[in-house]
Amino acid sequence: MIATSSVGLTQACYGKDTVVSVAVAAEASSKSPTPSRSTDPVSPPVDSMRELQSEAIKKQSASWGHWGHIPSRYSTWLNHSNRLIPIYTFGITLDPLREEGSIYSDPARLEKLYGSVPKATVNPTAAYFDQTDVYRLQKIAIEQGRKNIILFVFDGMDWQTTRAAAIYKSGKVSYDTGRGDVLSIQNYRGTKTDFGFFCTSPRLGGTKFDVNSQVVLGGGSDASGGYNAKRGGAYPWLEQSNSDYLLGLDRSEPHSVTDSAASAVSMTAGVKTYNGSINYTVDGEHIVPIARELQPQGFKIGVVSNVPLSHATPAAAYANNVARYDYQDIARDMVGLRSASHRDKPLEGIDVIISGGWGEGKDKDAAQGDNFAQGNRYFHESDRHAIDRKNGGKYTVAQRTPGVAGRVGLMKGADQAIREGTRFLGFYGATGGHLPYQTADGNFNPTFDAKGTEKYSQADIDENPTLADMTEAALKILEKSENGFWLMVEAGDVDWANHANNLDSSIGAVLSGDAAFDTLVNWVQRTEGWDDTAIIVTSDHGHFLVIDDAEVIADAGRADRQTVSAP
Repeated sequence: MIATSSVGLTQACYGKDTVVSVAVAAEASSKSPTPSRSTDPVSPPVDSMRELQSEAIKKQSASWGHWGHIPSRYSTWLNHSNRLIPIYTFGITLDPLREEGSIYSDPARLEKLYGSVPKATVNPTAAYFDQTDVYRLQKIAIEQGRKNIILFVFDGMDWQTTRAAAIYKSGKVSYDTGRGDVLSIQNYRGTKTDFGFFCTSPRLGGTKFDVNSQVVLGGGSDASGGYNAKRGGAYPWLEQSNSDYLLGLDRSEPHSVTDSAASAVSMTAGVKTYNGSINYTVDGEHIVPIARELQPQGFKIGVVSNVPLSHATPAAAYANNVARYDYQDIARDMVGLRSASHRDKPLEGIDVIISGGWGEGKDKDAAQGDNFAQGNRYFHESDRHAIDRKNGGKYTVAQRTPGVAGRVGLMKGADQAIREGTRFLGFYGATGGHLPYQTADGNFNPTFDAKGTEKYSQADIDENPTLADMTEAALKILEKSENGFWLMVEAGDVDWANHANNLDSSIGAVLSGDAAFDTLVNWVQRTEGWDDTAIIVTSDHGHFLVIDDAEVIADAGRADRQTVSAP
């Protein structure tokens, strides 16, 4: 169990709250006209956060922060980290986990989780949980009688990323430890709520497999997971930012850093596996995620993402595949078609899918095996044709359409699916298959970064919905389920922005996701559904933003707010 002295500190950091009433924000009508969203600022050409980002990339130096463990250079790390990750709960608390004590304080439980006891990982005073506890929390919520389970994943959003967004939004540095007090995910008090953090390390850094036969061959990476709190930090805000340990580069203790596939499987199925796995164990067995556990019980299943539906996080909500990059077969699992991993009997398929992936074509893709079909790499045209109700399939399909506002087309399709009692697929996207990146000031004009420059046409902006729109459409359909539903919402653009070391886009992605969270809680309040609903908000892994001078980010937030409000 967690030591008494640690419990006091843990609870202080968690900031467990009592229920207070809040005003319900007016729900936006799905029939309201959709205003044109611009790629450029409306008033003065001042965009302070964008300028900070541009200068940092050009000079490879910034007083306000850097990415990586080398303070003198702005951009030196484009991958994930082993940071502890925040978790926020609504409608349920973390008390069952606290009462049990951290798994990292118990060698026997660690051995069962990792297959062995990782070096320097046992910590008798651990106040952090494990990523597999996210799955366990969902099971606990169901046992407590919750009918609606919502898992909201801000992909790649660690504590530091969240804090940067909060500082920018408020224009001040209001906290340097704990939950924070700015974003809706931090501030919402319409129900009981809780805060904690957990370790994300996988079981294995990787393994060998055959994508054609869907067989795990073993071997490959021998780097195992684990977490050394003395090197990584006992709390997210107490890490050693100049250490290479959290990047998996410490040769004396190379604990594996997770990818989005293994981390998602931890959260949706409660199993630690190898990097790249979509619901396969390290021994090559299929894993059944919670959505497929609940579906036979009458739960409707929904997946919403602003990146392609067959990317790792949404894929792990439902599919099985030895390789996360076998996108077309993963998509087939998700819509109930035969796939490389389910050749004879296809899966039932997800009831509501709203995602990116639209417009992406490719001639060859060796990572997808011999059955790769030339065309859309994420969700092939022939498969979309097969599932469309117009062709005898089970899905009403709404997709990006020239001249049609994204929100309008999406809501029209959702209403049709409700009237006709069908499943629903919403398929959208711009460059790279994802929705346009919102930047910190609310526009859609990202500047150059470590990955290049994203540019959008006005049609890209207008013809796509927002993540909040997607979330609203999914809820419209899923709320009709008499037996409840399980819904994953993913803000995948946080991860893409952090990979590019673009703080302007990262902040915009967090704020866009926060708006989608508002949509969720407004729906729960409108339907008076907190007795039946549990929402878990978290991330799958961290990156490595280090904030050196938070006041500079606060200044940018204040300046941009004044620009937007200027007459």
